[in-house]
Amino acid sequence: MLNRVKKNDTVVVISGRDKGKQGQVIKVDSKKKLILVKDVGVVTRHIKARKSGEKSRIAKEEGFITFCKVMPVCPSCKKACRIQTKFLEDRKKTRICHRCKEAF
Repeated sequence: MLNRVKKNDTVVVISGRDKGKQGQVIKVDSKKKLILVKDVGVVTRHIKARKSGEKSRIAKEEGFITFCKVMPVCPSCKKACRIQTKFLEDRKKTRICHRCKEAF
C-alpha cells in the first residue's frame, strides 16, 4: 500500500483549530493513522522536575493529528491536491498530483 502522506511532505490542514496552516511532516504513524506536522497542533505540557537541580517547566511541542485533517501540497502547482497512484515502466508505484498530473 502506498501512503498518500510521507515524511518531509508539505501538507495543509483542512479542518480543526489549525485550519489553513501549512507545515512539513515530521513523523507518520500509519497504523494509528496519525501524523506529526511542524508548528501545527501545538500542545502545552507541564513538565515536573524529576531530579535534584532540574527545574519544572512549561514546554510547547507538536501533537499528533489524524490523516483526514490534512491534504498534501503539490510541489509543482503549489496547491492542495488529492493523490493518485500510477505504475511506471519499471513496475514501481508512484504518487501523482490529481490536478497537474506531475509526480511527487
